[in-house]
Amino acid sequence: MSLKLYVDSQFTSPYAISAFVALREKGLDFELETVDLEAGKNKELSYTGKALTGRVPCLVHNDFMLTESSAITEYLDEMFPAPEHRALYPVLPQKRAVARQIQAWVRSDLGALREERSTYTVFYRRAEQPLSPAAQAAADKLVHLAERVIDGPYLFGRWCIADTDLAIMLSRLVMNGDPVPQKLKDYVAHQWQRESLQDWLKNINLMPA
Repeated sequence: MSLKLYVDSQFTSPYAISAFVALREKGLDFELETVDLEAGKNKELSYTGKALTGRVPCLVHNDFMLTESSAITEYLDEMFPAPEHRALYPVLPQKRAVARQIQAWVRSDLGALREERSTYTVFYRRAEQPLSPAAQAAADKLVHLAERVIDGPYLFGRWCIADTDLAIMLSRLVMNGDPVPQKLKDYVAHQWQRESLQDWLKNINLMPA
């Protein structure tokens, strides 16, 4: 079996992080390869020939290739199921549906916040400007939802991939010193302690200054 994951060369894509964490949590061996998005390498035929949408992440499993992080995590959960491998989603259908709902929401909403608090500000350089009214409204929306669904270290009593995705979104506020309730700060800190996310940070530590 051969597994390869293509991610962005700066290691800032939250979607690449999600796929990377999924592979690590599954305990799977895989090769990691970077794509320079700023240089447009994802638009070259050498990459689009593998990645249908021309985006990262892209998972290559033997001769099968798949893009879009939520599709990748669901594929991995079906191909490498529990109990042999750690489950990425809750067992109960309703909880699994809510996890997917949260994943879809953080990928499709909160555009102003994602623009002004990019993941570059999480990993490399903190934002220097306060949030605009539009971004603050998005931040308030995020905090409101997070306070409704978070009650402890995990969303559903035990870890799932939606915990990682939500924590990364909240990190855009936490790491930049924007106001966040302590309960949510504790939740974010707990997620970053996971070995799978610590492994991702090692890639950033290897980046040249």
